[in-house]
Amino acid sequence: MKIEVWSDYVCPFCYIGKRRLEEALEQFPHADNVEVEFKSFELDPNAPTTDSRSIYEALAKKYSMPLEQAKGTTAQVAAQARTVGLDYDFDNMVVTGTLDSHRLTHYAKTVGKEKELSEALLKAYFVDAKHIGDHDVLVEIATSVGLDADAVKDVLASDVYTEDVRAEEKRASDLGITGVPFFVFDNKYGVSGAQPTEAFTQVLEKTWAESAPTLQVLSGGATCTDDNCDI
Repeated sequence: MKIEVWSDYVCPFCYIGKRRLEEALEQFPHADNVEVEFKSFELDPNAPTTDSRSIYEALAKKYSMPLEQAKGTTAQVAAQARTVGLDYDFDNMVVTGTLDSHRLTHYAKTVGKEKELSEALLKAYFVDAKHIGDHDVLVEIATSVGLDADAVKDVLASDVYTEDVRAEEKRASDLGITGVPFFVFDNKYGVSGAQPTEAFTQVLEKTWAESAPTLQVLSGGATCTDDNCDI
């Protein structure tokens, strides 16, 4: 089974949804046969790398709400995050664009470090309140999961993998995905948002049941079982 996950590194529900999917997979008996692949999705492709506003000011502007309402909303999200063991630091989060983070993830995939880097980037942004648009910070994060510093610097100094990011975003658009996180199971079922762990478990079981080979009996006759023979 393959699960494709469209997400952004500045989407608070993406980290929560990732944890809930992981919880479901921990309980799923066929987890060893499940491949999870992360896909790029920028919530704001035009976001600048450097933004002096606080996360509360940015949200208040984006959603045309009072600053205090933005703070209240993020407090509710932080409470959700704590239920899956994540301690969000909204007070110190750095507003930034995520193109370079996504490009770096594509590079990490070529050396088998995609999952490690995705987790490290989400933690760096939401828990450690690091500036994940800053190249020096990205090098620090990437090397912490075993990526080569010089190779990372070369990627960041170029525009390599930009087309890969855009291609995944286009596929998301073609699938009708307008928000993240969004989970696609075997190209058959889509799950939108940070659903409860139980919802992921149900989709995992349904997708597995439909993908597992089944034997269609066309005709029958006398048989023997462990208990008796039809004689």
